[in-house]
Amino acid sequence: MIEIIRRRGVSDERVLRAMEAVPRHLFVPPELRDRAYGDYPLPIGYGQTISQPYIVAWMTELLELQEGDKVLEIGTGSGYQAAVLAEIPGVEVYTIEIVPELAEQARKRLESLGYTNVHCRQGDGYYGWPEYAPYDAIILTAAPEVIPGPLIEQLAVGGRMVLPIGPPGGFQTLLKSVKQPDGTLKNSVLGGVAFVPFTGEGIRGGKRRR
Repeated sequence: MIEIIRRRGVSDERVLRAMEAVPRHLFVPPELRDRAYGDYPLPIGYGQTISQPYIVAWMTELLELQEGDKVLEIGTGSGYQAAVLAEIPGVEVYTIEIVPELAEQARKRLESLGYTNVHCRQGDGYYGWPEYAPYDAIILTAAPEVIPGPLIEQLAVGGRMVLPIGPPGGFQTLLKSVKQPDGTLKNSVLGGVAFVPFTGEGIRGGKRRR
C-alpha cells in the first residue's frame, strides 16, 4: 500500500510513516478486512465510506501540517483519516461526525488505539467546532456544493483547507484553499474526485442563503 502511494506522488515522509503506522484493517467492517489495504474506498455502513489510501495520504500531505497545528476534520467516518492526522508529530485533531452510530464507534476505536490527541464530537459539521477555533488546517471527507461559511470563519489566516466540492452524483473536484489576510480564500483546483455528499441541516440552510 505504501509503495503504491509513493509511486502516485506522495513524498512527505511523515505522511508515509503515518499511513504505515495506522492499522487500516481495524477501521473497516470485519468482513472487509482482507481488502483493507487495497487502494480503493470501502463501505463502512450508514451510506458512508472509508476513502482509498492514496486519497487519504494526498489530502493529508496537502494540509502541510507542522508541529503544534490544530486540525479540524469534518466527517470522522470510521476514524481512519483522524488517526492518520494524529500520527503527524505535534498535531492535535478535532473531528466531527454527523451519524451518531459512526461517531460513537470511531470514538471508542480511537481511544482503544491510544490516540490521546484526537477529540471526537457528534454533530453537524457545517457549523464546525468554534470552541477550539481558529484551526491551522481543516479537512472535509464529504463533498459540499459550496464551502460552509462557518468553516471559513474558523480557519486561521494562512490556514489550509482541503476538501472535495461538487454536487451529489455530479462532477466533484479536490480543492485546496488558503485563507488570506483579508479573510478570503485563495483556491487551487487539484483534479477530479468522488466523495459521499455533505449532509446536515446546516448545509441545506447554507445553500438557501447562498
